[in-house]
Amino acid sequence: MSQTLEPGSPYPLGATWDGLGVNFAVFSANADQIDLCLFDPSGRREIGRLPLPEKTDEVFHGYLPEARAGLLYGFRAHGVYEPQHGHRFNPNKLLLDPYAKQVAGEVRWSDALYGYRLHSPRGDLSYDRRDSAPGMPKGVVVDDAFNWGDDRPPNTPWQETVIYEAHVRGLTMQREDLRPHERGTFAALASPPMIEHYKRLGITAVELLPIHAFVQDRRLIELGLRNYWGYNTLAFFAPEQRYLSDGSLNEIKVAVRRLHAAGIEVFLDVVYNHTAEGSEEGPTLSFRGLDNASYYRHVRDNWRLCVNDTGTGNTVNLSHPRVLQMVMDSLRYWVEAYHIDGFRFDLGVTLGREEHGFDPGSGFFDAIRQDPVLQRVKLIAEPWDIGPGGYQLGHFPPGFAEWNDKYRDSMRRLWRGDPGQRPEVAARLAGSSDLFDRRSRKPWASVNFVASHDGYTLADAVAYVEKHNHANGEDNRDGHGENYTSNWGVEGPTDDPDILETRARVARALLASVFFAHGTPMLLAGEEFGRTQGGNNNAYAQDNGVSWVDWRLAEGDEGRALTAFVGRLARLRAEHPILRCKHFLHGREEPAPGVLDIAWFDEAGEAISSDAWNNPDERTLSLRRAARREDGAVPILTLMLNPTSEDRSFKLPPPALPTTLLVDTAAPEAPERTLEGDVVIVAARSAVLVMAVRPAPARPSGRHANGTKR
Repeated sequence: MSQTLEPGSPYPLGATWDGLGVNFAVFSANADQIDLCLFDPSGRREIGRLPLPEKTDEVFHGYLPEARAGLLYGFRAHGVYEPQHGHRFNPNKLLLDPYAKQVAGEVRWSDALYGYRLHSPRGDLSYDRRDSAPGMPKGVVVDDAFNWGDDRPPNTPWQETVIYEAHVRGLTMQREDLRPHERGTFAALASPPMIEHYKRLGITAVELLPIHAFVQDRRLIELGLRNYWGYNTLAFFAPEQRYLSDGSLNEIKVAVRRLHAAGIEVFLDVVYNHTAEGSEEGPTLSFRGLDNASYYRHVRDNWRLCVNDTGTGNTVNLSHPRVLQMVMDSLRYWVEAYHIDGFRFDLGVTLGREEHGFDPGSGFFDAIRQDPVLQRVKLIAEPWDIGPGGYQLGHFPPGFAEWNDKYRDSMRRLWRGDPGQRPEVAARLAGSSDLFDRRSRKPWASVNFVASHDGYTLADAVAYVEKHNHANGEDNRDGHGENYTSNWGVEGPTDDPDILETRARVARALLASVFFAHGTPMLLAGEEFGRTQGGNNNAYAQDNGVSWVDWRLAEGDEGRALTAFVGRLARLRAEHPILRCKHFLHGREEPAPGVLDIAWFDEAGEAISSDAWNNPDERTLSLRRAARREDGAVPILTLMLNPTSEDRSFKLPPPALPTTLLVDTAAPEAPERTLEGDVVIVAARSAVLVMAVRPAPARPSGRHANGTKR
C-alpha cells in the first residue's frame, strides 16, 4: 500500500474502494487541515498519518493507491479551538468518519476522549492534549458487493401493513431452538423459526429498534448497565457489530432477503436528531471534532452551548446542506445497499425544525419527499420532541405515517373504565381523521398501538399502576408517571383467578381495538404471549432478561392461546377490507339503503345523540362500517365495545339480516357462529365483532334498451 495520497475526488463522501485503491472524502467547512490516520488490523497501532491533499467545496479528499477493503482508518482535524465561536478542533483526538460503513472496536471510556480537560476549572474552555486513539473505534473500508439475486421488496400496500416492533438482540436472546452464537443477531432475526412466528401472527413488517453503531454511555457503564435501546448513534452508515453473529455485513443482507422472500418488509428506527457526543461537555468522537459549528445547532447568542431540543444534549443541524446531505445519503445507503423498506424517525419533530421552529415544509421534509429512492419507501415519524412546540401529532407532511400516542392513551383509558371516553375513542377507531384527514392523507397515517418499546408492555399495562424502574439507577424518577393503566386489584404478579381473568380480558380487548381500528396496527414483540418487564416502563438500560423476550411464555397454554388469538385478529383484518379502509369514512355515503359507511350506536341499537356523546357515564358503544363489494353485495361489520364491569345486551341496529359472530374477546377460542335474533351479549370488559351481508340487488329481467335479451 502506498504511503502517498493522490488528490482523489470530493465525491462520494466517506471511504470508497474501487478495486485499485481507496478514495477518502470528508466534509469540514471550518477545519484548516484533516489528516487520514491508518491503523494495523488490530486497530491498536497507527501505521500512517497522511494529510488529505485537496479541499474542494469544503470537502477534504485524497486517494490512497493499492489500499483495500478491510483497512482501518480515522481522521484528525486541525483548526482553532474556540468554543465560544462553536469551534472545537483538537488534532489529538481521533475522529470516526461520519460516513464509515463499518466500525471496528468500541469506545473505551477515559478522560482522553474529551477535547478539554474534564476536571479543569475552565471546563470545556480548556484544552486536552492526550491522544484519544487507543480508546476510539476505527472506520473500516468495505466492499458493498452482494448478490441479491431476484430479491424484490414486498411493497405491501400501506392499508395492509401490520408492524411488529422488535429489538434485534432482545427478540431472540432467549430462543433455545437457535444456535447460541446466533441469538440476538440478524441471523436469528430471519431464521426459519422466527419467520414461521411472524407468519403465524400475520404481521407484514418488522420494525427494528436502532441498528446503527452506537455508544455505550459512560454513565451507564459506571453503573454496571448497558445502553440497550441504542438511541445513541455514533455512525449513521454502519451497523452495530454486536448484531452480527460472524462480523460480516452480508448477514444483514441475507436476513433482509429471507424476510422479503417470506413477504415481510424491514423497517429501521433511525436517530438523526442527535448523536452520541452529547452536550458541549460531551466527548469528541466524530462530528464535534470535524466541524462542531456545522454539525450541531447552537444557542443563537452563545455558540459555546448546544441547542437541546432532544433532551440528549445536542441537536443535529439539518438546516446545514452538508449535514442534510449526510442524512439523505445515509437513508439512501440503507435502501440501496441493504434493501430496507422503511424508516421510523426518532423525535421526528426535531428533523423538521428550522430557525423559526417546526416546519412541515422544512428542508428535511422537502428533500426526502422529492428523493427518487426515498419517496418509494415507508416513512414513519415519532411526532414529538422536548423543544418549543414539540408535540406535532398529525402535522407531518403527506407521505409520512405517525406514531399515534393519543390512540394508545384513549384505548387504555377506555378499557380501564374511565368516564367520558366515547368521543375520543370514536375518533381514534375511525383512523383519527380529526388529526390526519388533511392534504389527502389516508387512514394508514395513524400508526395505532397500545404498547411500544417506550413504556409498559401490554401485559404490564394491565398489571401495574406505578412504574418500577429502580433497576435503571435513577431512583425511579425516569419514565412516564401517568400511563393510564390499572392493576385490577393487585400491583404486579398475583394468583387471584378473578384478577387474572380480568387482565386477560382487557389485554385481548386492547389487541382487538388495535386490529379493528382504521389505521396501521403495530404490535410490540412478545405482547402476543404476555411479555413483561416487571413494571419497568423505561427499560432503555436493561440489556438482560428484563427486556429480552421470554419465549418460555410462548410455550405455555396461555401464551399459545394468545398468539393464536392475535393471528386470528390479523386474519380477520386481512379478510375484511372495511377494517383497513383506504379512505376516511365520514358517514356521508350509503353503501346500502339506510346503511351509512360508518355510524355509531348505543346498546339499544340507536344512533348516539349529542347528549349521549357528552354523557361521561356512558361507556359502551358500537361502531358499524359498511362498503359495497364489486359484486354489489354490502358486508356490514359491527364492533361492540363493553368496557364496563357487567355483561351488557347490545341490540343490532337495522336492517335485520342474518348475522355471524366473527370474534368475541371474552371467548377467544370460540369459532365463528350464526347469531339467533338481533341481541348480542357482550361480556364485561370485552369486544365482539359481527358481520352481516346485504345481498347484491337482483338483476332485472327483460330486454336491454337495444332490444337484446339479458
